[in-house]
Amino acid sequence: MTHPAPDPVRLADEITRQLGRLTERLAQLPSDEATFVLARILDPDEGVLGGITSLMIAGSQFAKAQAEYGRLPAEICLDLGRAANELNDIGLDFDEHRATLHHISRQPTTTAAKPPAPAPLVVRRHR
Repeated sequence: MTHPAPDPVRLADEITRQLGRLTERLAQLPSDEATFVLARILDPDEGVLGGITSLMIAGSQFAKAQAEYGRLPAEICLDLGRAANELNDIGLDFDEHRATLHHISRQPTTTAAKPPAPAPLVVRRHR
């Protein structure tokens, strides 16, 4: 027996609720667990950031086709394309941390790892 596809609007609403719950939980977690969860969120293959980027790319492609037929304003297509590109760029920024994030996201949360030495925060400016 096949299962009917979920209503996409309800699915989007549920994902939004789940993201809200994840945000609340992340803010309340102890730092070792929060680090683990954040690494999973940022995982480029299985994480939330990659999933949202893919969603924006699909939305941009849809909006482009609709704009070409005059069903959506071109500005929506352009804004979705820009959002997809910027999210993709952010994901690429995390590429240099891929191995570290992958390692952290695969560790059990109960394992107490030696915390890294504190480092000063450095602001990188993109030109």
